[in-house]
Amino acid sequence: MPDLEKKISNNSLSSPMKFGNSISVQEALLLLWKKKMVVFLFVFLTSLFGACYAMWVRPQFTSDALLQVNVKGTSSKATKAFGEMGAVLDLASPADAEIELIKSRMVLSYVVEAEHLYIWTVPVGFWDRLMHREGRMDVDSLRVPEKVRAKRWFAIATGEKTYSILSSEGKVVLDGKEGEIAFAEYAGDTLAIRVNFMEARKGQKFALIHGTPLKAERALAAGLNVMEKGKQTGIILVRYSHRYPDRAASILNTIAKTYLRQNVEMRSAEAEKTLEFLEAQLPGVKAKLDSAEKVLADYRYSIGSVDVSGETKAHLDKEGQLQRQIMQLEQERQAAMRLFKAEHPNVQTIVKQQNRVRAELAQLKKNAEKMPLTQQEVKRLQEEVAVNNEVYTNMLNNIQQLRVVRAGEVGNVRIVDFAQIEQSQTKPNKSRILMASVVFGFIFGVLFVFLMYILRNGVKSASEIERETGLSVFAKIPQSSNKFLRKRKSVHHHTPFVLQNAEDKVSEAFRSLQTALTFLMPNPEHSVLLVMGLIPGVGKSFVSLNLAAVVAASGKKVLLIDADMRRGVIHSRANFGLVDVLVGKATLDTAAAPKYDDNLFVMNAGKTKLAACELLRSDAMDKLLKEAREKFDMIIVDTPPLNLVTDAELICPLVDYSLFVLHYGRHSMDDIKETVERVRRYSDKPGAIVMNHCEHEPGRYGYGYYGKGYYGSK
Repeated sequence: MPDLEKKISNNSLSSPMKFGNSISVQEALLLLWKKKMVVFLFVFLTSLFGACYAMWVRPQFTSDALLQVNVKGTSSKATKAFGEMGAVLDLASPADAEIELIKSRMVLSYVVEAEHLYIWTVPVGFWDRLMHREGRMDVDSLRVPEKVRAKRWFAIATGEKTYSILSSEGKVVLDGKEGEIAFAEYAGDTLAIRVNFMEARKGQKFALIHGTPLKAERALAAGLNVMEKGKQTGIILVRYSHRYPDRAASILNTIAKTYLRQNVEMRSAEAEKTLEFLEAQLPGVKAKLDSAEKVLADYRYSIGSVDVSGETKAHLDKEGQLQRQIMQLEQERQAAMRLFKAEHPNVQTIVKQQNRVRAELAQLKKNAEKMPLTQQEVKRLQEEVAVNNEVYTNMLNNIQQLRVVRAGEVGNVRIVDFAQIEQSQTKPNKSRILMASVVFGFIFGVLFVFLMYILRNGVKSASEIERETGLSVFAKIPQSSNKFLRKRKSVHHHTPFVLQNAEDKVSEAFRSLQTALTFLMPNPEHSVLLVMGLIPGVGKSFVSLNLAAVVAASGKKVLLIDADMRRGVIHSRANFGLVDVLVGKATLDTAAAPKYDDNLFVMNAGKTKLAACELLRSDAMDKLLKEAREKFDMIIVDTPPLNLVTDAELICPLVDYSLFVLHYGRHSMDDIKETVERVRRYSDKPGAIVMNHCEHEPGRYGYGYYGKGYYGSK
């Protein structure tokens, strides 16, 4: 990837494009490349989670059925009225009402009972589910005693087609076989179960669940996907997903058949009610007809044979015809009233026709009064018989027609395609889940990297530090890709980095720091240099050790003192340390031992039970440094963090120069200024700044791109 890094670095010099207000696109790309292992870790973890999720989710199989609604027979009056404009105005399709009916409890309640959806089993076993080795047990009948219905019940396979029912305590209550009803006395009642299908390994365990029909209806309605294919087509597609493909197809087919049957029953309900009414009225009409015929026969018998003249017969025929017209017009008026109000012209026309026929009938009856009384009476009785016979005959015809309608009713819905058993699962889509996991992992990784960048977005500009503090930045020590720095938990026990990697950019930065100190320190010979850090982890001890090694390599005699008497990390071969010298148990010669180089001497911190600040407040530290000036060309004192203890502030008046070690991008300007001002209150000696862990800044001259290195914990 060096070519890529070099290309991005070169582009950064010519492209000023910005990402937000604080980071350029090139710097963002370099930051992501540097933190690529963090992003990869997020991708790996989310992919692992996605793979486990895809294996954990039980497979689902989706079946579908196709229904057709007779749009012409069910189209609304509004649609007919608007004609072609109905489609333009997007009036509700007749299929919308049918869709709601399919998902209604009227249909689903029957399906739940027929398919026993309120009783189901759940396989138990973590690894069986993860490896998709779960068995199957279908229960179509389960009766649990009321007293123990709230407890958990289990079934365990004891053979290929046999099982045992276990109580919540793990006791065997009964043994059963596939296809047979098994029952046993339990809790003063009877426990009964029937398993109609079973496919499980011996020892496979199932949890038995007996829900309520209402909850099962709601769950079924939520799982149904009912929609109209196209617009105003009347074609309804019904989909349903289930763990077992045969169950999904069976449930869908039951829904389709139930809906079709109820649709037919609903369509024939009106004819059924009318038929029941007519059949109830038929005996009364027949009795009235029989009574009228008997009265006529008795009258004729009483007066003897009566010859009806042609005029009288014509009169009777005319009167019967008018009576039939009145009855027919009344039926037409009743039919019109179902569609229109009484004031509608169609209804008013029928009423006028009825009035005209009634007036003609009244005139005919008035003319009949001129006939002889005997003929009038015979005419009246014959007329009554004729009317009753007409009513009875019409009623018989209507009953026969309604019976034909009821027997031949087919409804306005038909099943186009029954549901079939699907062999391929629809859920979960493992490839899609894995792809989404990788994408989300990458997104989360990138967000995490930028979030950490924002949270740790301290001061990075050397010129800004110099302007605000008045101190010069002598060196910017870059991060290194050297494996030595990445693998060591502590580099202070081994040969200094600059001695092992003389050509590394880090070593070059330390040589630049030595040059700056040589030319800018007031008295570079026999001087004391104090190395300080604001917080732990900035690499202060690493800077002290490697700077001492670089100065010693130039031929000067250097003494490195570890003044962190609480957590010293720089070790030497001597048995004594700084603490022993300050309390008078050792001298400079016995506590300072050569290390790594003949010109480099190291004095470790030592161990003490006394407070370090009390030892530093005595004159012993001043005497030690004066003695060291006479024997060494440079003394470097490594101190504990300034923001934790006051040790460095007590040593400041005794040294010639102070060196602040900052972590690149970690400190705020307020913290830096506050620390520098606090040190100045104790000493007016000059000082400078070293920026450690520096990263490449796109668009600026730097050390190039380097991977993250480790510079020690102090």
